[in-house]
Amino acid sequence: MPNAYDRTPDGYFEARGLRRHARVGSLWALGVGAVISGDFFGWNFGLASGGFGGLLLATGLITVMYAGLCASIAEMAAALPHTGGAYSFARSAMGRTGAYVTGLAENMEYVLTPAVIVVGIGGYLGAIFGTPDAWAPAWWAAAYALFVGLNVAGVEATFRFTVAITLLALAILVVFWIGAIPHVDFARFAFDVPADPGQSAWLPRGFAGVLGALPFAVWFYLAIEQLPLAAEESHDPRTDMPRGILLGLLTLVVCAFATLVLSSAISPGAAALGQSEEPLFEGFRTIFGAGLGTRVLALIAVAGLVASFHSIIFAYGRQVYSLSRAGYFPRWLSVTHSRRATPHRALIAGAVMGYAVALAIHLLGPEHPVGAVLLNLAVFGAVLSYVLQMLAFVLLRRRMPHIERPFRSPLGVPGAVVAAAIAALTLVALFVVDPVYQKVALAAAAWYAAGLAWYALVSRHRLVEAPEEAFASRHESGPAGPPSDSSR
Repeated sequence: MPNAYDRTPDGYFEARGLRRHARVGSLWALGVGAVISGDFFGWNFGLASGGFGGLLLATGLITVMYAGLCASIAEMAAALPHTGGAYSFARSAMGRTGAYVTGLAENMEYVLTPAVIVVGIGGYLGAIFGTPDAWAPAWWAAAYALFVGLNVAGVEATFRFTVAITLLALAILVVFWIGAIPHVDFARFAFDVPADPGQSAWLPRGFAGVLGALPFAVWFYLAIEQLPLAAEESHDPRTDMPRGILLGLLTLVVCAFATLVLSSAISPGAAALGQSEEPLFEGFRTIFGAGLGTRVLALIAVAGLVASFHSIIFAYGRQVYSLSRAGYFPRWLSVTHSRRATPHRALIAGAVMGYAVALAIHLLGPEHPVGAVLLNLAVFGAVLSYVLQMLAFVLLRRRMPHIERPFRSPLGVPGAVVAAAIAALTLVALFVVDPVYQKVALAAAAWYAAGLAWYALVSRHRLVEAPEEAFASRHESGPAGPPSDSSR
């Protein structure tokens, strides 16, 4: 690989500028908002894979993973406050190739996650308005057009909307939790998934069911790690970023367990919920009946999906922007809007790709729900990026003990290692549990391989010294720190 970067024309970085706006509250809302749809749609498919007990155990394991992941990312984001996020961490720890393989995995996650969510939005709207399944792609297209447009409008509008819609989504969940409590009957509803021969009602698929439920448990937290992508739009990322990440994670832990337990323990029961594309709507029917009021509540409940859809569109826009600014992706994608300073080209390109994948799966008519298939594709990219980011954390502690760390992970290297191990286990689960999802995982691997080929043949010869690259080059041979610093 050549050491030199390509020369850039005058005004290259000026045409790719972002605007600072976010503080702790905005970052908390962006992190929680990105994930909150996981409580409205997606997690419930894990009930079909592992039953209530299997999904509960899987959620506990995934919570441990995200604790280690978020603490590690909070440290790296404060030390390396660039828009690149995972790519930035890996660039400083593992060089250019390590940066690309990590950034490509994260790119799969963030481009496909909105596609999963937009399927959920279409499912809710179709159920509320009684439209046929054939209308689903139209709902998806309308959602993409509206929220890509809002993200292009400006970072101020993006963050204001994110705060408002996230608070509304949390309020809806609180209404659901309170309303569900009088209807709880674990014996009747939570354990109604038919058990395989020799298995119990608690674990109807055995421990293989716990493994199969891991990708769906990830959906309770997936995308909280996107916050570092807002570093160049945050006023004080060195202090605000760790606070936003950890406060967001605490909020999501409460939401995950409250939603899982209360949704599963009321009518229509775990078995039916495991096949539904609008699980919260099912719960509202139980609590309030099937009248107009329930439909209005369900329409309001779409706010939870909208919060994540909007927030992750923000994430993939910045992620594509950072990789293209450095030349790993085509550079024209990183040009920002002349007046609004938003990465409009990256936002539109990601929407086109996500919509195309969702439409292709919809037209192929898979055995499992479209949302579940897309979810497994997104989780493939996510958990692969988690393994690589945790490797970057360990390497940064050992190779760059001299860089300033405004925040240090209280879980240290052991927390990162545990997070990486659970992420690797989840990646394995995608390939070994369900024959249909095995094909999905292989398709994801093929997508990833195509991206690697692009780097090997084209982009590695066209890199630009973007801020992430400059930071890595400047610190690769810094002064050594005390040996004990990397092991705490």
